[in-house]
Order: sequence, then C-alpha cells, then structure tokens
Amino acid sequence: MSVKTTILVGIAGGSGAGKTTLANLIFRKLKETASIEATVINHDSYYKEYSHLNKSEKDKLNFDHPDSLDNHLFVEHLALLKQGQSILAPIYDFTTHSRLANTVTIKPNSMVLVDGILLLAEPKIREILDIKIFLDTPADIRILRRLCRDLKERGRTVESVINQYLVTVRPMHEQFVEPNKKYANLIVSGENLLESQLDIVVNLILNKLSHQF
Repeated sequence: MSVKTTILVGIAGGSGAGKTTLANLIFRKLKETASIEATVINHDSYYKEYSHLNKSEKDKLNFDHPDSLDNHLFVEHLALLKQGQSILAPIYDFTTHSRLANTVTIKPNSMVLVDGILLLAEPKIREILDIKIFLDTPADIRILRRLCRDLKERGRTVESVINQYLVTVRPMHEQFVEPNKKYANLIVSGENLLESQLDIVVNLILNKLSHQF
C-alpha cells in the first residue's frame, strides 16, 4: 500500500505575478536552512495538445481558460507524487502550442512545489494541495513581466502579447484567478518579494511538514 510521504505546495497567481521566482526562492531557502530537497512541477506543462490545428486556429485559442489544460492528467500526476512515486511529465512547446515527443522524469521529495496560474480555479487541484499560496501582484507589473518574457522566450511580438492580454489574459484573470485567491492559505505580495515574506512562507511549509510525519 502506498504511504503519503510528500507535501504539495501550490503557488498560484496571475500571469507575471512572480510564481516561478517565489518557487525558486522557496526551493533554495528550504535547502539552505533545513536541508530539504524540493521538487518543482509546472501546471503550464500540461496544456492540451494542439499540433493538429493550423496557425490561425491556434491564434484563436484561449490559453487562460481552465479548459485549455489537461487537468485530469495533472491531478493524476500530483496524486502519484503525493504517494511518493515518480511521474513522466509532458514538455510543452509554447512556440508551436504542442507537446514534445519526449517527457521529463520528476521524482518526488518530501516537498513538491506546484506552480500555476489556474491552480485555485480547479476544485480537484485545490483538494489535493496541502498548502495553497497566492501571489497578489498589481496588473501593470504583471503585464510588463509577461511582455518581457514572451518577447524573449516565446518568440512573440509586442502587438500579439498586448492583444492576447486584452482579449483573454485580463478577462480570464478576473473570472478565474482573482476570485479564487479566497481559497489560499496565505496571500503574498508579488510586487517586491521581501525576505520577511519568504520567511513566513517557508515557516508555514516547515510547520506543515513537521506535522506530516
């Protein structure tokens, strides 16, 4: 029989809120201060396969709606990690909106950091997470961060990023992201992550971990 050995910590918030930055800071802090190795898994890796669509069809897709993600597989993988089992996570290519043929093996540690915009919008994901953190970041900062990322890492144009923000990112944030921060155990400012905020997050995680075993 599988024994629950892993804590799942969800880090949610809007696009550009600073979720990956916070996950990396937690990862380092846990290792440096408590010698705890954490695993990181991204909800973004679980976008559905759209390689069968042509470019014009892909351009119409709403990647900020919960239905754009393969949440069934994601929850299944989270459950396996929580039971201490490894998974083969998909690798998503954002330039072609398709999954690569190869996967990446993710091994569980005592702590798994789960990063995603829509984590708190899905009841089954909320249910399986042991700790839920929401990064509350002003909209102007989020769009600027997203613009810089998409231009640098995803081969986008300024016009396409702004258009997507106005058409899907902003309305989906208002419908699915912002209202669901009420489910978070802790809300943290993502505008300027302070050491004191990081300490609060890490102490919450360590307290949960100490009561797990």
